[in-house]
Amino acid sequence: MKTNSKSEERGTAAASKAVKTKTDAAEGLRELLEDQLKDLYWAENALTKAIPKMIANATTPELVDALSEHLDVTEMQVTRLEEVFKSLGLKPEAKKCEAMDGLIKEADELMKSTEKGVVRDAGIISAAQKVEHYEIATYGTLRAFANTLGEQEAADLLNVTLDEEKEADAALSAVAESINVEAAE
Repeated sequence: MKTNSKSEERGTAAASKAVKTKTDAAEGLRELLEDQLKDLYWAENALTKAIPKMIANATTPELVDALSEHLDVTEMQVTRLEEVFKSLGLKPEAKKCEAMDGLIKEADELMKSTEKGVVRDAGIISAAQKVEHYEIATYGTLRAFANTLGEQEAADLLNVTLDEEKEADAALSAVAESINVEAAE
């Protein structure tokens, strides 16, 4: 039986290429995880400065309490991200997060363009929930990356923060129910 050596060579070359592609993909995914962690680290640090501005502009005690509580949680999240970096053998490093920068600027503009009171409070909740949704998406994605790469400690740490972000979003939704009604009146 005669074999086609060119077909065999192509098959071997394709198999070799597939393995290399998988390795490259894993390296690429790890680089993406690391890059996005830097982005998130910048974002969380920026929020520790932005949330106090929201607190200062809020008038509803429930909103002030929710934001104040989340400020404390955000400070812990910065520390937890440092633990994630450490678990990956990396030094914590921040890279400007353009998305969070934009969300913070939008919140600042909203606070400047509305009168102090329940309408501004409704706007602050809207801005804060945009931030929470961005964080939920990012933490969930990075947790999935870490799981895929077998970085269980990092995945577990990211999951803790993901749960906290979901809780913050739910708390803001609860506060919004009464504020939105009051703002509409």
